[in-house]
Amino acid sequence: MYVCLCKGVTCGAIRSAVQEQGAVHLRDLSRNLGVATQCGKCACAARQVLQDALDGSACCAGASEAAA
Repeated sequence: MYVCLCKGVTCGAIRSAVQEQGAVHLRDLSRNLGVATQCGKCACAARQVLQDALDGSACCAGASEAAA
């Protein structure tokens, strides 16, 4: 599911950034993936997906609602 439409970033890309690049903050996602660097509407959803990934949760269900 897309979290950042401006940059085309998905939940999977955020999860990969956490696992492979060690992202732990939204600024890491912004630097590595470009999340929240355009309109910024995705920041809350990206932060939630990031937290879920850090917690080991597999769900991205809330991301689409927050990004809309």
